[in-house]
Formats: sequence, C-alpha cells, structure tokens
Amino acid sequence: MMMSKKALSSSIVNYVLGEQRLICLFIGIIVSVSALSIINLSPRTISSASVSLDHVSSTSIPRRITYELVDHGNVNAGMWKGAVGIEEEEFESIDRDHKTNVMGTLNMLGLAKRVGARFLITSTSEVYGDPLQHPQVETYWGNVNPIGVRSCYDEGKRTAETLAMDYHRGLNVEVRIARIFNTYGPRMCIDDGRVVSNFVAQALRKQPLTVYGDGKQTRSFQYVSDLVEGLMRLMEGNHVGPFNLGNPGEFTMLELAKVVQETIDPNAKIEFKPNTEDDPHKRKPDISKAKQLLGWEPTVSLRQGLPRMVDDFRRRIFGDDKLDSGL
Repeated sequence: MMMSKKALSSSIVNYVLGEQRLICLFIGIIVSVSALSIINLSPRTISSASVSLDHVSSTSIPRRITYELVDHGNVNAGMWKGAVGIEEEEFESIDRDHKTNVMGTLNMLGLAKRVGARFLITSTSEVYGDPLQHPQVETYWGNVNPIGVRSCYDEGKRTAETLAMDYHRGLNVEVRIARIFNTYGPRMCIDDGRVVSNFVAQALRKQPLTVYGDGKQTRSFQYVSDLVEGLMRLMEGNHVGPFNLGNPGEFTMLELAKVVQETIDPNAKIEFKPNTEDDPHKRKPDISKAKQLLGWEPTVSLRQGLPRMVDDFRRRIFGDDKLDSGL
C-alpha cells in the first residue's frame, strides 16, 4: 500500500530530526564545502585560469602602445649560477644581458600578443659587431664574434630582434625595431662605463681620460632628445624596421676626448690603456632609411649637447643645485 505524499514528507522530517541526524547533516555540508574550497585553490586550477587569459580576445581590451621595459625578468638564474663556476660580478653582467635581451623580450612579446599592443624593441648598433661595411646600413648582417667577451650582449640583441620578427610574421604582433647608436645626455648614470659619461666624469673629477688602444676607433654620438624624437616617429608610423637611429657625425675616441677637454678642462690629461677584445674599429650609422620613411634626422651636434650633459653631471657630482642643466 503506497504512502501518501503528506505522510512521506512527515516521515522524512522525523527521520532527519531523530537521533541527532540533523547535526550529522550539517557536518557533512561543512566538510563538502571545505573540500571544494581546497580544490579551487590548488595550483592546477590557478594555472588553468592563467592559461585561459592567453585566449582573451584582443577586441575587448583597449589598444595600447607597449614599450620594452628594462626589466631583468623573473628567471631564477641562481639555479645555474653555481654550476657554471663564474664570479658573482661576472655572472650578474651575463645574467642581465641574457634575461633582459632574450627572456625580457620574450615575456613582453607575449604580453603584446595578449593585449593587442604595438611593441618596440630598442636594439643596438652592436648587432653589426666589428663591421666590414662602413657606414652601416640596416641590410648589413654584421660581423659578430659569437664566443667573444662582448658576445652575450651582441648576440642577445640579435636574438631579441629575431624573436620580434618571428612574433610579427607568425603571430601578427605589431613590432617596431630601432637600432640605437651611442646616445648621451643629462641624467645618465655617472659611472655606467659608457665612453661619454666616463670622459665627462673623469674630467670633472680631475682624473685622466681613459682611452683604450690607440684611440683611433670611431663612434657616432647622438643627443638623447634626438633619439626620443626618432623613437616616437617610429612608434607612430607604419614601418616595422629595423631603423638605424644615430648621429652620422663620426668621432675617434681621441677626438671625443679633445671635445671633452674643450668643454670642461683644457688641461685634462689622457691616459692610454690596452684595448678590450672585439672592440669595433668603426661605427657610423647610415640613416637614409629613417630620413626617407620617418622624416627623421638628428639636430643636436656633439658640441651643442655635451655642455648640457656636463652641467647635469657637475651638479650631481658636486651637489651644486644652482647650476642650470640646460634642458
């Protein structure tokens, strides 16, 4: 004989309320909720959520311009530092070049792909190595020693350009490539090891200007405001590049030292030291491509820009806030 719905409901209620079964029911619910919370917070679930971001449509995100940031990335390079048996300072330099030029570029290209951004890679004239062609045009493949003392930086930048072009061709990421030649100006690190900042800091401190080798190797120096203008035109234009961004004015190291002497101290001494390995003998950009496609060329000469840098260095070295930086 079948039980009525009313009687069945009454029986279920009596069963749940009887013999502390209601307490057991609440305990079961609490245990189930706790278990589900633990599962949702597991690394596997978080990883899946992160991966799903790669597939977010770029149409739902506002278009932005992404500049390559000088960030050493998040690679735990200490895992292999001890294994290769190199000194801490040497490792930091190698590690910085690898992580910034390769891993940093790869990370930023991935970000540009996900958010639909235009990506700028600030490469360098060092991709030409010790050039056999002078001046250097963008179609020149360079003469780089892959196992020399400068190779980690040189090849790192060349690899970064390769990654950018692969993302552009294969994944439709909008990239812009600038090959920057020696740049100087206010607010540079005083002891960054670059030749212009070295000469200026040494002259101000009454130290000899250090020239390596015979001083006949040449470089081209552009003022920072010219570089910024070139980068802006590159980013706002429709051409991928690479583009040489530099000042075609060519100076030997001895000529540069003399300009620094004229600007700071005519009595500053010059000290010669043995040259470093793989030091390029000549460096001068051909900027015909930038002139034609970007409408850009530098406007500040070395003798115009150097005094502005000197004022800034003098104020920071000696703490003289009364000096005008010339900006």
